[in-house]
Amino acid sequence: MSELEELYQDMIMEHNRKPRNFRLLDGADRSAEGFNPFCGDTITIYLALDGDQVADIGFQGSGCAISRASASMLTESVMGKSLTEAEQIFDAFHEMLTRGPVDEAEHDQDDDDTLGDLGMLSGISAFPTRVKCATLSWNTLKAALRGDKETVRTE
Repeated sequence: MSELEELYQDMIMEHNRKPRNFRLLDGADRSAEGFNPFCGDTITIYLALDGDQVADIGFQGSGCAISRASASMLTESVMGKSLTEAEQIFDAFHEMLTRGPVDEAEHDQDDDDTLGDLGMLSGISAFPTRVKCATLSWNTLKAALRGDKETVRTE
């Protein structure tokens, strides 16, 4: 196993064991629920807004290590960001996981700047069934940002 793969696994396991912001957020302005029927992952994202800023974010739910780690990393990445910035992070993350592996010549440095540590999850793109696990929380975040009330499903 390469050093990068080992770091990726360690990061996933750390966020799975000790997820950041795994809590009900009392006084949330917005929330959304998500469900992955393929593996049974469930999530609820809670947002507290201060004007156009994500003042606080929390999540609850159950799922596999990738789903939980992705949700944990999501909360860290959008905390304190504007709604527009949160949408930009969503777009970059979604693009990274759905475009498939990219060679170095096609690599976009702007994605690295936008995604930060989230870029470590790029290897998931090689496993299409796991992409749904990693993107469940992100699609649920997008619904919460928009104020959508319908449960997000990864079908």
